[in-house]
Amino acid sequence: MLDDQDRIFTNLYGWDSFSLDRARSRGDWDGTAALIKKGKDWIIEEMKKSGLRGRGGAGFPTGMKWSFMPDPEKSGKPHYLVINADESEPGTCKDRDILRHDPHKLLEGALLAGFAMGAHHAYIYIRGEFYNEGSAVIRAIEEAYDAGLLGKNAAGSGWDFDVVLHRGAGAYICGEETALLNSLEGRKGEPRNKPPFPAMAGLYACPTTVNNVETIAVVPTILRRGGAWFGGIGRDDKNTGTKLFCLSGHVNNPCNVEEAMGIPLKELIEKHAGGVRGGWDNLLAVIPGGSSTPLLPKEICDKVLMDFDSLREAQSGLGTAAVIVMDKSTDIVYAIARLSYFYMHESCGQCTPCREGTGWLWRVMRRMVTGHANVEEIDMLLDVSKEIEGHTICAHGDASAWPIQGLIRHFRPEMEKRILEYRKQAA
Repeated sequence: MLDDQDRIFTNLYGWDSFSLDRARSRGDWDGTAALIKKGKDWIIEEMKKSGLRGRGGAGFPTGMKWSFMPDPEKSGKPHYLVINADESEPGTCKDRDILRHDPHKLLEGALLAGFAMGAHHAYIYIRGEFYNEGSAVIRAIEEAYDAGLLGKNAAGSGWDFDVVLHRGAGAYICGEETALLNSLEGRKGEPRNKPPFPAMAGLYACPTTVNNVETIAVVPTILRRGGAWFGGIGRDDKNTGTKLFCLSGHVNNPCNVEEAMGIPLKELIEKHAGGVRGGWDNLLAVIPGGSSTPLLPKEICDKVLMDFDSLREAQSGLGTAAVIVMDKSTDIVYAIARLSYFYMHESCGQCTPCREGTGWLWRVMRRMVTGHANVEEIDMLLDVSKEIEGHTICAHGDASAWPIQGLIRHFRPEMEKRILEYRKQAA
């Protein structure tokens, strides 16, 4: 369990104001200029030492990602930092609380990250439905400009830095970094082919790094306390630091909580969410990392740890760390069918496997719910999900396939039972 002195988000629940004065009282914007004056190389090296991996779902090492940005003097182009606040994954609500309760952590992190990659401009791309959260960020940006923390000679560091908030239109696909960049440029939100990667040709064909809100918000604390401090929290050197977990579903106390990476899933649920409704033995399954990650049945949930590698070994993923708990009252086949509808609805339609396949998956899953199918179709459903997975420009195809793969892997008997019961009734 994480010690209180190691918590980064001390206003996660909004018990205090998000204003600049209160943010400073919590330690934000403290010695920012001194951190910048240590140089770009020092910042990137500390981020590498911290072992921080992207908190948006992919889990790519942050320090390494920043190091891919070319030298501004050699590139001859402006560099950009884009912050992905398009939090649209079902079950995920961690960035939302940062935006509305701790926006100054994000702004300070943007300045430090922007300096490290030679960027004078940052864009925060926020989900269109986050109206109040966007208003809080705008107010924080205004406060930072008025205090000289942004703009010319930001925070007295000698580095000019501007931040702009851009409201999206609520498209899930714009959570993918290149679709986000297209949308930010005023074009249709469709993922781009890679290469070129954003670090070479991103926003306006200029070097760009896209990072998640949580990833950027933890940067100031890591630099102040040292990469080794952050790297010392967690299960091992590949799963380090603190992490915001979103706990929802059939728990007694749904919440967001900051915990150490690698905490056991059972401990996370019982200590922070008040346990499963009806007790742990009433647990049916858990989706551990947002709706796109395969579900895990109770026997795996008993022991699994909440970090990138442990969940991958369990054939799931940490994703955004959105823990969706389902007790035995859940119609598990219907629950996954509902997710299939979501991914069909949110497909941008650019790639044929995703455009056609997601609709096919949903139509078959709809019949699986009632049992109006053949047992042989379960294998066909799995085969089609495999044909979609890994065959699209972005990971949306994977996201549509994985929930179904998890269902078949762990709850195939339930699917077969429904089909056989329907046949008996039809007869």
